Amino acid sequence: MAIHLHENTKVLVQGFTGQIGSFHAADMIKYGTNIVGGVTPGKGGARHLDRPVFNTMKEAVTATGANASIIFVPPPFAADSIMEAADAGIRYCVAITDGIPAQDMIRVKRYMRRYRAADKMLLTGPNCAGSISPGKCMVGIMPGHIYIPGNVGIVGRSGTLGYEAASQMQEVGIGVSSSIGIGGDPINGSSFRDHLEAFEQDDETKAVVIIGEIGGPQEVDAAIWAKDNMSKPLIAYVAGLTAPKGRRMGHAGAIISAVGESAAEKVEILQECNVNIVPNPSAFAAVVQEVLANVN
Repeated sequence: MAIHLHENTKVLVQGFTGQIGSFHAADMIKYGTNIVGGVTPGKGGARHLDRPVFNTMKEAVTATGANASIIFVPPPFAADSIMEAADAGIRYCVAITDGIPAQDMIRVKRYMRRYRAADKMLLTGPNCAGSISPGKCMVGIMPGHIYIPGNVGIVGRSGTLGYEAASQMQEVGIGVSSSIGIGGDPINGSSFRDHLEAFEQDDETKAVVIIGEIGGPQEVDAAIWAKDNMSKPLIAYVAGLTAPKGRRMGHAGAIISAVGESAAEKVEILQECNVNIVPNPSAFAAVVQEVLANVN
């Protein structure tokens, strides 16, 4: 099975007619994703990539019945697009946009509190590669051909390391149930734990790989929760073992500022929580193989 995205997921593209939105929308359509239209304010009524264009998300959802969206809107306007998607009734939103100001994301997080849990949109990103349920639906910018259907879930802050894990697993015949990019920014829409809960409920996912980075408490929080609440084995790689404390490294969220946020400290805590550690980026397949061999 898969989590979040399935064959019948109806997807809207926000920032549909722009150069980047057009390129990736075409790629998703080619993969088989059910792109039902897109939104570009001021261009409503037109057609693009043989799909309808709408001025607003509410108009688009009413006309198409869409339940997911992907955002390619420039950083100054992306937060408003996320909130517009939530207001329109979208249930799963992928924010690809990099460079959304932290203050804008704080505003988004506060805005989302107005929704009841049952009605709340699940947001992944910003600054993420997207999500894919192989063979069913791709909502993102990843190379879809490296993902084969299978029973291992992936949740990662780094898009490229997610690609590396999927590619290595493909080479040894291990498939992916769903791969979820949560993004590398310090303030993101959802955490590792949000998606681990969904994977735990998915009967066909047998193990889950989390790909973390230095900075922030998310990996540790997820491992502590998983120790008491997950029946499925957890496998983890944490990037940044050689990163110096206090220096910003790559992603905006990758900065160590407190105890327990360095890669070495995270690895130590994860091991205490019985998480299987991937020692380096070339060992994803080997560790996953070993763990699956011990799964009943």
